[in-house]
Amino acid sequence: MATNFPTMDPLTESLSLIKAALERLGIRYVVGGSVASSARGIWRSTLDVDLVAAIQAAQADALVEALGPEWYADSEMMRRAIQARRSFHVIYIRSAQKVDIFPATEAFHEAQLQRGTVIPLGAGGVPCPVASAEDILLAKLQWYRMGGEVSERQWSDIAGILAVAPDLDETYLRTWAARLGVEDLLDKAVAATGSAEGSTTGG
Repeated sequence: MATNFPTMDPLTESLSLIKAALERLGIRYVVGGSVASSARGIWRSTLDVDLVAAIQAAQADALVEALGPEWYADSEMMRRAIQARRSFHVIYIRSAQKVDIFPATEAFHEAQLQRGTVIPLGAGGVPCPVASAEDILLAKLQWYRMGGEVSERQWSDIAGILAVAPDLDETYLRTWAARLGVEDLLDKAVAATGSAEGSTTGG
């Protein structure tokens, strides 16, 4: 049966559905990417949704079934991606909204899942667990490095979090930045935004 959300924006609509499917299956998840950096920092429009999810290859078929025919979702593609520790995507056909799902295969993924807090997202205010300001900052630094350190959007998101998020935990940031190999980029971002060392906590 088709779902009808006549007053919902595409982000609200797709988040509502993917949230329901994951929670029905008991799969822990946290919203990351630019949706999270917008929630924790300065808002900007984004076309995609990124999730970190504790999904196993054996759950691929169940997720496809839970999403239903309104979504493009390929269970075999999911299984291959999960086994290869890579992301995969599903698409809400009605709005062409893409959701990239990153299987929780690393210690940093688990940290994001544990530290996420619920925030209303989208115009409809869908309550979803969202990566903490520290974790999305670290993830953005990772993506900025992997992208050759040229993405103005990623750097703007990083600066937005540092400018807006209060009381960042410096000890946590420094520990994980060293583990992820982005400590130099964190220093660069702090210097560029004028964020003071004393504005963070836990140091």
